[in-house]
Order: sequence, then structure tokens, then C-alpha cells
Amino acid sequence: MEHQHSSRARLSPSSDTEDMAEMSKVLAPRLAYFAGVARTEHVTRAAQEMNVPQSTLSRAMVRLEQDLGVDLFARHGRTVSLTPAGRTFLTSVERALAEVERAAEEVRADADPATGKVAFGFLHTMGAETVPGLLQAFRAEHPRVRFSLVQNYGEAMLERLRAGELDLCLTSPVPDAPDLVARRLDEQKLRLVVPADHSLATRRRVRLAEAADEMFVTLEPGYGLRRITDDLCQEAGFKPRVAFEGEEAETLRGLVAAGLGVALLPPPAVPRPGVVELTVTAPRAAREIGLAWLEGRPDTPPVAAFKRFLLSRRGSLLPT
Repeated sequence: MEHQHSSRARLSPSSDTEDMAEMSKVLAPRLAYFAGVARTEHVTRAAQEMNVPQSTLSRAMVRLEQDLGVDLFARHGRTVSLTPAGRTFLTSVERALAEVERAAEEVRADADPATGKVAFGFLHTMGAETVPGLLQAFRAEHPRVRFSLVQNYGEAMLERLRAGELDLCLTSPVPDAPDLVARRLDEQKLRLVVPADHSLATRRRVRLAEAADEMFVTLEPGYGLRRITDDLCQEAGFKPRVAFEGEEAETLRGLVAAGLGVALLPPPAVPRPGVVELTVTAPRAAREIGLAWLEGRPDTPPVAAFKRFLLSRRGSLLPT
């Protein structure tokens, strides 16, 4: 392997991001070649093992040294040995190649039809009963599929969809955005939750306008249920007076039980003492639950299977 000189400008160290990116693009294709030669200490043998022409391998090593501006090998006829700089470089190269191999194995495993992984997001209010039931039913047919589960409010989940951190999410309201695909699956009635000693607690049904003078406890702005609450109150002819804002529906139920206000909430997984839940007759109080995913993103087999399963539950997604 001759060490040929070239008039090509070599890459010099720089803190500039563009220069570093350019260096990575130049060096990356040659790293596996370098590791093969370093392992065998013989260019011909390395070329045979990697099934590349010896001339290609020799030129790649010369260009790698030129680009780095250091000698990586000492030449001894047909054999080579690493210089101190070469040994230092090999340590980092082997670590980088191992990380690439680990990442490749991970994405292959995630895409495996039988044992792959689905990153699935859902609302906090669906975590106690709805989602466990769905996963139980799905895994009856796909027992080895793995899940990464994320509970969050709707807007945060849509951001994670766009960032590629989630494959699918159950959310409300059903989003309407050009970069997302969304399908309405079900709807969930909302109830006016009042303290057990409230004047309305003896009723079974109520018009929302009858709560116009009450203090409300609600989710924080940005949550889908908060937007629905504000819209329903506006439709009923008033703006809710908010005493407390929270992040989780069951916390709001606790605040209602403590006599700190009333709330519009979906049914609880388990009845909570200290509150009464009233059917709202007007306006129609319900929220739509939908499935969303990123437009144009290809599905792995496990994601496609879980998506088909969820879409097949249209109209029967929520426990009765």
C-alpha cells in the first residue's frame, strides 16, 4: 500500500458546525475499511475479508490519512501496523461502528412483525381502563409486540408525533392538520361533577347554564378538555369562573369532592366518593376521541397491525 501524496486540500479541525459535518461525510464511508485493515494488519487480507478490490482499499486508506493530516499506519512491505495516532483513532472508530451496529439491530428489532415495538400515546383519562383493555385485546393476537407508552395531553402528543417520537396517539379533540391523519373512533359523554353536598347533587340531569354562577376547576389551557369546557360554557351562555387549574382529571375530582368547585369531566374508571356526576342535557356535552398519526410516515409491521386493530374498534373503543 503506497503512501501517495496529493494536492487535495485536507480537512483541518474546526469548531464550525458546517466544517464538522463536511468532515463526517468524508470520513464516515472509510471507517469500516480502516477498522478492517487495522484488525488484520494486512491490506490484501482485509480486502478479501471485506470483498473489495485491494486497490480500492489502499486508496481509501491513503485518502483517509490525507484528510486527517496524520499517518495512521506504518508500512512494512505487505503488512502494516498502527501508529500511535492510528491506535487512538481506532478506539473511537470501533466505538462508533459498534454504536451504528447497535442502532441498526435496534431498528430491525423494532420493525419485526412478531416482536417489534409501537410508540403509543394517549390521554391521561384513558390510562386507567381504556388503554389497558385495548392492549390486552391486541396482545391476545400479538403476544410479543412491545410498547412504549406515553401519557400526555393532546397538543403535547401531536408535537411528539411530528418529532417522530410516537407512532400513534389517541387524543381529543380529533386534530385537523395537513401534516397529520386522524380518524374519529368514538365519543365520550362529559358530566357535570359537583360535591356530594351541593344543591344540584339531588338531581340526575342538569342544563349547563344552571352552573353559570359556580366556580369551576379545570385542566390547564392547552389541554383538549379545557378547550371543550370553555366552548361548552360559551355555548351555554357564560364564561366559566376558574378557581383551580390542574393537569389530571382525577385531581380535579378530588378538588370537587373538597368543595372547591365543579367540573366537566369524562366518567371515572372507578366511582369516587364525595362527588355526584350529573348528565348534562344542554348543550350536548361530549368529546370525540380519535386516532392520529403523521401523514406519509411508513408504518413498521407492528405499528400497522396495531393501527388496524384500533381502527377496527370504531364505535366500541371505550368501555361501556
